Amino acid sequence: MENLKAIVIGAGMGGLTAAIALRQAGYSVEIYDRVQELRPAGAGISLWSNGVKVLNRLGLGEKIAKIGGQMDRTAYLAKTGEILTDFSLAPIVEQVGQRPYPVSRTDLQQMLLDAYGADQVQLNAKCVAVEQDADSATAIFADGRRATGDVLVGADGTHSIIRSYVLGQKIERRYVGYVNWNGLVPASPDLAAKNTWAIYVGDGQRASMMPVGGDRFYFFFDVPLPKDTPVPAEGYQTELSGYFKDWAEPVQRLIQRLNPEKTNRVEIHDIEPLQTLVKGRVALLGDSAHSTAPDLGQGGCQAMEDAWVLSNLLLTTNLSAADALKRYEADRKDRVAEIILKARERAAMIHGKVPDKTQQWYTSLAQEDGSAINGAIAKTILKGPLR
Repeated sequence: MENLKAIVIGAGMGGLTAAIALRQAGYSVEIYDRVQELRPAGAGISLWSNGVKVLNRLGLGEKIAKIGGQMDRTAYLAKTGEILTDFSLAPIVEQVGQRPYPVSRTDLQQMLLDAYGADQVQLNAKCVAVEQDADSATAIFADGRRATGDVLVGADGTHSIIRSYVLGQKIERRYVGYVNWNGLVPASPDLAAKNTWAIYVGDGQRASMMPVGGDRFYFFFDVPLPKDTPVPAEGYQTELSGYFKDWAEPVQRLIQRLNPEKTNRVEIHDIEPLQTLVKGRVALLGDSAHSTAPDLGQGGCQAMEDAWVLSNLLLTTNLSAADALKRYEADRKDRVAEIILKARERAAMIHGKVPDKTQQWYTSLAQEDGSAINGAIAKTILKGPLR
């Protein structure tokens, strides 16, 4: 399929990775985003080895290593501060052949923009409709502009317009049942060891710190709450101090040190697994295809896997672009469905949906030497396309 032209809608992590992969495969690519200025959603991301391998394959291995955090260990602690388990992540690296790189989303997006060419992303382009015929697919924008290519990639996120086109209907996102606060703070040993992912658990809640580049921790707090719980007028620190009032000292320090203006507060949603990821010459990718709770740390990694598989199949299948997209759907559908459902199940266990199960999890953590947790993470990673 010489001179194939791809239109990518959405310049987030998935859209940019897809654009880079497609261009490296020899295709001309145009990428559009509705925003006036690109700002990544969320403060950080735990980029596990399957996502890193895609970046390595795209020639970005050295760059991701520079901006990624040095995460050598995982420690689970009770809300009182008592260590439940503390173990090395070396067995995962050994088993899968690549370190994970927790990274600030801004750094990751900038790295991808630099690789693609930030000035080549067309902003202020809100896609409102899609048309296609036997030979091409066209994005139609709110201002009347049109962009036509051989394939159109819908990487337009969790509220995807292109998903509605592919499915023939709008689907509602599903509230997973908890609120997540996240941001970045300077790394400091009185919060956690600088090479350790520290997770405090109790009462169906979590407080977590993960090392990212620039000597910072990516932090998050989770609290199971009813949908649309209002934020107190005094703000996030007061809110978090209330929910975590009797937790260990490092958790209290973290709440005091966070910058409320740069902290995100998100009600966590996912979608039901989709049976259809493709319609003719239009393919869904990333959150538009499989918006998932972050409880497996696989959302961004799956978008990167999508990008790699899509570009590879377009490059290696010579029947037609539509045929390559059908193969993409067949390759990705079960993989991403499993991630959505596993993350949902894990979210329920972590956040006290069935209190006895959550209590059993806390008890099992206190008997864990790391092998079960490392094994489960490695198993998820090794189901990816780059083993």
